[in-house]
Amino acid sequence: MTIDAKNAHYKTVNDQLRQAEEDCTIVGCCGQRFIGTGMSHKNITIEGVPGNALGAYLNGASITVKANAQDAVGDTMNEGKIVIYGNAGDAAGYAMRGGKIYVRGNAGYRAGIHMKAYQDKVPVMVIGGVAGSFLGEYQAGGIIIVLGLAAGGKQIVGNFPCTGMHGGKLFLRGRCEGIRFPSQVTAKDATEEELCEIKPYLSEYCALFGYAEPEVMHGPFVVVTPDSKNPYKQMYVAN
Repeated sequence: MTIDAKNAHYKTVNDQLRQAEEDCTIVGCCGQRFIGTGMSHKNITIEGVPGNALGAYLNGASITVKANAQDAVGDTMNEGKIVIYGNAGDAAGYAMRGGKIYVRGNAGYRAGIHMKAYQDKVPVMVIGGVAGSFLGEYQAGGIIIVLGLAAGGKQIVGNFPCTGMHGGKLFLRGRCEGIRFPSQVTAKDATEEELCEIKPYLSEYCALFGYAEPEVMHGPFVVVTPDSKNPYKQMYVAN
Protein backbone atom coordinates (compact mmCIF):
# COMPACT_ATOMS: atom_id res chain seq x y z
CA MET A 1 0.00 0.00 0.00
CA THR A 2 1.28 3.49 -0.86
CA ILE A 3 0.43 6.47 1.35
CA ASP A 4 0.89 9.95 -0.10
CA ALA A 5 1.98 12.17 2.80
CA LYS A 6 2.44 15.35 0.81
CA ASN A 7 0.75 18.19 2.75
CA ALA A 8 -0.95 15.59 5.00
CA HIS A 9 -1.29 16.01 8.76
CA TYR A 10 0.72 13.52 10.78
CA LYS A 11 -2.45 12.08 12.36
CA THR A 12 -3.86 11.36 8.90
CA VAL A 13 -0.69 9.53 7.87
CA ASN A 14 -0.63 7.46 11.05
CA ASP A 15 -4.33 6.62 10.81
CA GLN A 16 -3.77 5.25 7.32
CA LEU A 17 -0.82 3.21 8.56
CA ARG A 18 -2.83 1.65 11.35
CA GLN A 19 -5.72 0.81 9.06
CA ALA A 20 -3.52 -0.83 6.41
CA GLU A 21 -3.47 -4.61 6.47
CA GLU A 22 -0.30 -4.90 4.37
CA ASP A 23 3.16 -3.35 4.25
CA CYS A 24 3.25 0.36 3.46
CA THR A 25 5.37 2.84 1.53
CA ILE A 26 5.01 6.50 2.50
CA VAL A 27 5.89 8.97 -0.26
CA GLY A 28 6.20 12.72 0.00
CA CYS A 29 7.02 12.56 3.70
CA CYS A 30 8.16 15.91 5.13
CA GLY A 31 8.29 16.27 8.89
CA GLN A 32 5.24 14.21 9.92
CA ARG A 33 5.76 13.08 13.52
CA PHE A 34 5.22 9.81 15.37
CA ILE A 35 5.23 7.60 12.25
CA GLY A 36 4.93 3.96 13.23
CA THR A 37 4.36 4.66 16.92
CA GLY A 38 3.80 1.42 18.82
CA MET A 39 3.38 -0.65 15.66
CA SER A 40 4.24 -4.32 15.30
CA HIS A 41 4.47 -6.88 12.47
CA LYS A 42 4.48 -4.40 9.59
CA ASN A 43 7.16 -3.20 7.17
CA ILE A 44 7.14 0.55 6.53
CA THR A 45 9.28 2.29 3.91
CA ILE A 46 9.53 6.08 3.98
CA GLU A 47 10.57 8.19 1.01
CA GLY A 48 11.30 11.62 2.37
CA VAL A 49 12.20 12.96 5.81
CA PRO A 50 10.02 11.87 8.74
CA GLY A 51 9.56 14.13 11.76
CA ASN A 52 10.38 13.63 15.42
CA ALA A 53 9.77 10.40 17.34
CA LEU A 54 9.85 8.08 14.33
CA GLY A 55 9.11 4.58 15.59
CA ALA A 56 8.44 5.66 19.17
CA TYR A 57 7.42 2.69 21.32
CA LEU A 58 7.98 0.46 18.28
CA ASN A 59 6.91 -3.08 19.15
CA GLY A 60 8.17 -5.27 16.34
CA ALA A 61 7.63 -3.39 13.07
CA SER A 62 10.43 -2.62 10.64
CA ILE A 63 10.90 0.95 9.37
CA THR A 64 13.24 1.96 6.53
CA VAL A 65 13.96 5.63 5.81
CA LYS A 66 15.50 6.40 2.44
CA ALA A 67 16.71 9.83 3.57
CA ASN A 68 17.48 11.62 6.84
CA ALA A 69 15.43 11.39 10.02
CA GLN A 70 14.84 14.03 12.68
CA ASP A 71 15.06 13.82 16.48
CA ALA A 72 14.16 11.01 18.89
CA VAL A 73 14.23 8.13 16.41
CA GLY A 74 13.14 4.95 18.23
CA ASP A 75 12.12 6.75 21.42
CA THR A 76 11.46 4.02 24.02
CA MET A 77 11.22 1.35 21.32
CA ASN A 78 10.65 -2.15 22.60
CA GLU A 79 11.30 -4.39 19.60
CA GLY A 80 11.75 -4.18 15.83
CA LYS A 81 14.20 -2.43 13.51
CA ILE A 82 14.74 1.08 12.15
CA VAL A 83 17.08 1.60 9.20
CA ILE A 84 18.08 5.13 8.16
CA TYR A 85 19.96 5.66 4.91
CA GLY A 86 20.93 9.23 5.81
CA ASN A 87 21.63 10.95 9.12
CA ALA A 88 19.67 10.91 12.36
CA GLY A 89 18.94 13.94 14.53
CA ASP A 90 19.39 14.29 18.29
CA ALA A 91 18.47 11.72 20.95
CA ALA A 92 18.26 8.72 18.64
CA GLY A 93 17.43 5.62 20.66
CA TYR A 94 16.22 7.60 23.66
CA ALA A 95 15.40 5.08 26.43
CA MET A 96 15.15 2.22 23.92
CA ARG A 97 14.95 -1.15 25.64
CA GLY A 98 14.93 -3.52 22.68
CA GLY A 99 15.24 -3.70 18.92
CA LYS A 100 17.88 -2.33 16.56
CA ILE A 101 18.60 1.05 14.95
CA TYR A 102 20.98 1.29 12.00
CA VAL A 103 22.09 4.74 10.81
CA ARG A 104 24.20 4.85 7.69
CA GLY A 105 25.41 8.40 8.33
CA ASN A 106 25.85 10.53 11.42
CA ALA A 107 23.83 10.96 14.60
CA GLY A 108 23.30 14.17 16.55
CA TYR A 109 23.60 14.90 20.25
CA ARG A 110 22.66 12.47 23.01
CA ALA A 111 22.34 9.33 20.90
CA GLY A 112 21.55 6.39 23.16
CA ILE A 113 20.60 8.54 26.16
CA HIS A 114 19.01 6.37 28.85
CA MET A 115 19.29 3.25 26.67
CA LYS A 116 18.52 0.22 28.79
CA ALA A 117 18.11 -3.53 28.54
CA TYR A 118 14.81 -5.11 29.56
CA GLN A 119 14.55 -8.77 30.59
CA ASP A 120 16.03 -10.71 27.65
CA LYS A 121 15.98 -7.73 25.28
CA VAL A 122 19.27 -6.06 24.35
CA PRO A 123 18.85 -2.85 22.30
CA VAL A 124 21.49 -2.13 19.67
CA MET A 125 22.29 1.05 17.77
CA VAL A 126 24.92 1.20 15.02
CA ILE A 127 25.99 4.64 13.75
CA GLY A 128 28.05 4.48 10.59
CA GLY A 129 29.47 7.99 10.69
CA VAL A 130 30.14 10.11 13.77
CA ALA A 131 28.05 10.98 16.82
CA GLY A 132 27.55 14.29 18.60
CA SER A 133 28.21 15.18 22.21
CA PHE A 134 26.80 13.26 25.20
CA LEU A 135 26.76 9.95 23.34
CA GLY A 136 25.52 7.19 25.66
CA GLU A 137 24.51 9.63 28.39
CA TYR A 138 23.13 7.70 31.39
CA GLN A 139 23.33 4.49 29.36
CA ALA A 140 22.04 1.62 31.51
CA GLY A 141 22.18 -1.28 29.06
CA GLY A 142 22.40 -2.32 25.44
CA ILE A 143 25.10 -1.79 22.83
CA ILE A 144 26.06 1.36 20.92
CA ILE A 145 28.54 1.09 18.03
CA VAL A 146 30.04 4.08 16.21
CA LEU A 147 32.08 3.26 13.11
CA GLY A 148 33.41 6.61 11.93
CA LEU A 149 33.09 5.70 8.26
CA ALA A 150 33.60 8.68 5.95
CA ALA A 151 34.23 10.85 9.00
CA GLY A 152 36.07 13.41 6.89
CA GLY A 153 38.63 14.08 9.57
CA LYS A 154 36.06 14.65 12.31
CA GLN A 155 36.47 13.09 15.73
CA ILE A 156 34.29 9.99 15.96
CA VAL A 157 32.34 11.37 18.93
CA GLY A 158 31.78 14.82 20.39
CA ASN A 159 32.26 16.05 23.94
CA PHE A 160 31.25 14.34 27.19
CA PRO A 161 30.59 10.78 25.94
CA CYS A 162 29.24 8.26 28.48
CA THR A 163 28.33 10.87 31.10
CA GLY A 164 26.53 9.00 33.88
CA MET A 165 26.91 5.65 32.11
CA HIS A 166 26.11 2.78 34.47
CA GLY A 167 25.43 -0.18 32.18
CA GLY A 168 25.78 -1.50 28.66
CA LYS A 169 28.69 -1.15 26.25
CA LEU A 170 29.87 1.48 23.78
CA PHE A 171 32.14 0.46 20.89
CA LEU A 172 34.13 3.07 18.95
CA ARG A 173 36.05 2.11 15.82
CA GLY A 174 39.55 3.59 15.92
CA ARG A 175 42.14 4.61 18.49
CA CYS A 176 40.00 7.48 19.79
CA GLU A 177 42.90 9.68 20.81
CA GLY A 178 41.86 12.94 22.41
CA ILE A 179 38.45 11.75 23.59
CA ARG A 180 37.90 12.55 27.26
CA PHE A 181 35.80 9.98 29.10
CA PRO A 182 34.44 10.46 32.64
CA SER A 183 36.22 8.76 35.52
CA GLN A 184 33.23 6.45 36.06
CA VAL A 185 33.97 4.43 32.90
CA THR A 186 36.80 2.36 31.50
CA ALA A 187 37.90 2.63 27.86
CA LYS A 188 40.15 -0.11 26.46
CA ASP A 189 40.89 -2.02 23.29
CA ALA A 190 38.11 -4.52 22.57
CA THR A 191 39.02 -8.18 22.93
CA GLU A 192 38.36 -10.81 20.28
CA GLU A 193 35.46 -12.07 22.41
CA GLU A 194 33.94 -8.59 22.52
CA LEU A 195 34.37 -8.17 18.77
CA CYS A 196 32.57 -11.48 18.23
CA GLU A 197 29.71 -10.05 20.28
CA ILE A 198 29.16 -7.18 17.83
CA LYS A 199 30.06 -9.00 14.60
CA PRO A 200 26.42 -10.00 13.78
CA TYR A 201 25.33 -6.36 13.99
CA LEU A 202 28.20 -5.16 11.82
CA SER A 203 27.42 -7.89 9.30
CA GLU A 204 23.83 -6.70 9.13
CA TYR A 205 24.97 -3.09 8.80
CA CYS A 206 27.21 -4.00 5.86
CA ALA A 207 24.47 -6.00 4.17
CA LEU A 208 22.00 -3.12 4.53
CA PHE A 209 24.25 -0.37 3.23
CA GLY A 210 26.60 -2.14 0.85
CA TYR A 211 29.84 -2.00 2.80
CA ALA A 212 32.54 -4.68 2.68
CA GLU A 213 32.50 -6.48 6.00
CA PRO A 214 36.30 -6.93 6.28
CA GLU A 215 36.75 -3.19 5.85
CA VAL A 216 34.27 -2.36 8.60
CA MET A 217 35.54 -5.06 10.96
CA HIS A 218 39.10 -3.84 10.51
CA GLY A 219 39.87 -2.13 13.77
CA PRO A 220 41.00 -1.33 16.21
CA PHE A 221 37.85 -0.96 18.32
CA VAL A 222 37.68 0.67 21.72
CA VAL A 223 35.04 -0.59 24.15
CA VAL A 224 33.74 1.62 26.97
CA THR A 225 32.03 0.16 30.03
CA PRO A 226 31.16 1.46 33.51
CA ASP A 227 33.87 0.59 36.02
CA SER A 228 31.81 0.78 39.20
CA LYS A 229 28.50 -0.47 40.54
CA ASN A 230 27.98 3.01 41.92
CA PRO A 231 29.10 5.33 39.10
CA TYR A 232 27.43 8.42 40.55
CA LYS A 233 29.28 8.35 43.87
CA GLN A 234 32.21 10.43 42.68
CA MET A 235 29.85 13.00 41.16
CA TYR A 236 27.22 13.52 43.81
CA VAL A 237 28.43 12.18 47.18
CA ALA A 238 30.79 14.23 49.32
CA ASN A 239 33.83 12.44 50.69
